[in-house]
This record gives sequence, C-alpha cells and structure tokens, in this order.
Amino acid sequence: MIRTPFIAAFVAVLAFGPSLSRAQAAPVTVKIANFAFAAPTVTVAPGATVTWVNDDEEPHTIVAEDGKSFRSKTLDTGDTFSFTFMSAGTFGYFCSVHPHMTGKVVVKAP
Repeated sequence: MIRTPFIAAFVAVLAFGPSLSRAQAAPVTVKIANFAFAAPTVTVAPGATVTWVNDDEEPHTIVAEDGKSFRSKTLDTGDTFSFTFMSAGTFGYFCSVHPHMTGKVVVKAP
C-alpha cells in the first residue's frame, strides 16, 4: 500500500506541475499625469499586461515607436489602454499628441 500515495503524488505532479511551476506575469499600471508617464520605464515578464491610465486633464495616446506594435485611441481623463507583451524585447512608446512624452517597456524572463 506504500505505492498508492506515491502514485497519487506522481499523478498530481504530472497533472498540475506545469501550471504550478509556470508563474503568471504580473500586470503593471502606468499612470499618466502632468504630461508625463509616472513610470517612464517598466520591466515585465513575457505575457504581462501593461495598462496605462490617463489621470491628466488633457487627452493622451500610447503609440509604439515602430508605429504598429500597439496604438491606443485618444484617452480622455480616466480612460485606460491595455496591451499584453508576449515576446521579450524593449518596446519604446510615446504620446502622439505630446511627442515629448516617452516611455519604455522592457520584457524579459524572470
């Protein structure tokens, strides 16, 4: 009967092991205020979602430097934009309404 607990434990590891060992990428929030991104550089794991929140009185956008990876609509006060970063790399972005506003998302495995 010693084998029964061992077999049950082995089956549990096979069934749940991959999901238990794979950490979920934590979401990150970047606030926009006073014509600036409050966290101009954030570092996240692949699969993490970054959400920008416009806490400013003026409209803003979030546009990838390459112009195509991600692009928000114009965000009015209180609006949000989210993007999930699936691959490693450095992704610069800016506000197309106020191009002096820039930021960077660094995606790397933990």
